[in-house]
Amino acid sequence: MKKNYFYSILLTVFFCSLSLKAQENKQQANPNAPSVIEGLNLYPNPVNTGKVYISTKNDGEKEIIIFDLLGKQVLQTKLSSKELNVSNLTPGVYIIKINEDNSTATRKLIIR
Repeated sequence: MKKNYFYSILLTVFFCSLSLKAQENKQQANPNAPSVIEGLNLYPNPVNTGKVYISTKNDGEKEIIIFDLLGKQVLQTKLSSKELNVSNLTPGVYIIKINEDNSTATRKLIIR
């Protein structure tokens, strides 16, 4: 009986270690994938004033693409400052994609 417990514990540890290795390999499988933007701040959200401020750790030039919920691109611009004018967008929910250097981030943007 003790042998059965020993073998079942041994098999459980073995399968857990295999699953952890598979997860590590999956995360390292695509080293060319864009990384997340460090220190990304998007405020205010929801937007009431028609202006949204986007700051990052590097504060480099950013490419901004905004999509509506149907996936239609409604705005694309390059941004070198922190302030983005969204006053020409109708109130609703949007998806904002921010590219800075080789890093990418996607957030939900609400305009009132």
